[in-house]
Amino acid sequence: MKRLVLAAFVLALAVPAQASAARFAIGVQKGADERAVAREVQAATGEPVTKIGPFALSVRAQHAGELLSLNGTSWVERMRATRRLAFTPNDPLLSRQWYLGRIHAFDAWTQLPTLANTRVAVLDSGIDSGHPDLQGQIADGRSFVSSSWETDTNGHGTFVAGEIAAATNNGTGIAAVGFPVELLIAKIVRADGTISPDAEARAIHWAVDQGARVINMSFGGVRDPHDQGLDTYSPLEAAAVQYAVSKGVLVVAAVGNADSAPSEPWNYAGYPAALPHVLGVSSLNRDGTVPNFSNRDFRYVDIAAPGEDIFSTLPRALTLSSRPGCLPQGYSDCGPMEYRRGEGTSFSAPLVSAAAALLFATDPGLQADQASTILTRTAVDSDRDTGCLRCYTGRDPLTGWGLLDVNSAVRTLDDPLPAPDRYEANDRVSTAATVWGRKGQRIKATIDYWDDREDIYKIKIHRGQKLVARLRGPAGANSDLFLWKPGTTSVGGTAIDQRFLAAQSRSPGSLDKIRLRVAQPGWYYLVVKIASPGSGKYTLRYRKRPRAAFRAARP
Repeated sequence: MKRLVLAAFVLALAVPAQASAARFAIGVQKGADERAVAREVQAATGEPVTKIGPFALSVRAQHAGELLSLNGTSWVERMRATRRLAFTPNDPLLSRQWYLGRIHAFDAWTQLPTLANTRVAVLDSGIDSGHPDLQGQIADGRSFVSSSWETDTNGHGTFVAGEIAAATNNGTGIAAVGFPVELLIAKIVRADGTISPDAEARAIHWAVDQGARVINMSFGGVRDPHDQGLDTYSPLEAAAVQYAVSKGVLVVAAVGNADSAPSEPWNYAGYPAALPHVLGVSSLNRDGTVPNFSNRDFRYVDIAAPGEDIFSTLPRALTLSSRPGCLPQGYSDCGPMEYRRGEGTSFSAPLVSAAAALLFATDPGLQADQASTILTRTAVDSDRDTGCLRCYTGRDPLTGWGLLDVNSAVRTLDDPLPAPDRYEANDRVSTAATVWGRKGQRIKATIDYWDDREDIYKIKIHRGQKLVARLRGPAGANSDLFLWKPGTTSVGGTAIDQRFLAAQSRSPGSLDKIRLRVAQPGWYYLVVKIASPGSGKYTLRYRKRPRAAFRAARP
């Protein structure tokens, strides 16, 4: 008898328990009688139905499937608590920082979380190191000019630093987007307001060595592809930025203000924003329009952030000398006129730098190219509906991918991450990624039409070997495959360069192939290029087949 009882108990365990009911919202089709729909829903579920409005009902049910098939229903949604109050800092001047709400700076949290400390380097005019909102946020500093990094007679560096890392929720002053940031202050601005490429390059090297995950550069030089006399391209600056990128640092730069260009607006982003792998930031006004001072650029404007009426910290000595009776001292409304309604791409870039730091602080294993992709692809598209009459759907030359959205970027970390690219800086012959393998290799990487158009791989091939290379590029984009001979110094389009081109495949679409029996031994350069707007992962396979008996061509 006992065994029968036990058997019955085991059988009861084997029978699946009835699924617990959940509450669902049910959309009422346009034109349908919600009362008739409610009767059908109640008959199907045996549960009372609540009317939300003429457009929807709610009911408890076992699953959505039993509701979707009912007459008059257009959609079914399981009711979850997906909305919550956003965290609001207690800093008393928060009301002056209208832009924090626009970029959803704190919406990802109900209370301020404890995140990993993340270093952001600010290359600028120094900082007021004793400022109450900043003094506890500084990890280190160094001057690359004749004056101390702990003083800032210009004010620009202290303003930028405050946007990034002013102490948040401390009951004092303002709140900053990058609340887990440790500042690295590199003073590179001379007394006359200019910056030498030498100081900038040494500061970049120092910041990388000090562990910066992000470098903010709120300055720039004019770029004009049609006037080399006006163009301020610096090979030294480019090499320093390339060094930072190769070390996994995300470089963020203002695209520049047109007041230093020949005309306004100006259609070219300035340097260093117009360098590979730099995240170029433009400005938006409060009404969603793009100010004339914000440089445009189809390729190098990646993202936009507020750049009008920005409120931040200033050196106390500067505000005291400017407006001694103004309170509270040390903030931009007490400073010189140019800071009281702070505007410019210089003040847009720090918001993006701080957002990038939040991503690294939340996920310390994140790579720079992944962070850049997350920030740009979660941006809110700027178009006529958001106030930008000259913007169009998708990426545009005024705002790139759109307005920074910190909340969306942080929440994206819970989803599958974009693929990292360990070959990120290999877009020049001098920085080509050397790949080894006696027979060949399969390479997986990413490419981007706007910021990473070419990837270059250096491969050693012996005389008589046959190279077979196959490329599967990003879906929906046109990609090309090239092979360049030993001695190549540039994979450009000049006649001198073209003499070193050994083979090419320009098949339409994303599939390309090269076959070549090599006569000249040495280091060849296999180049993957994206030729139409798009981005994504690609796979490059190459094989080196055994040497064949080589016969010299007859004269």
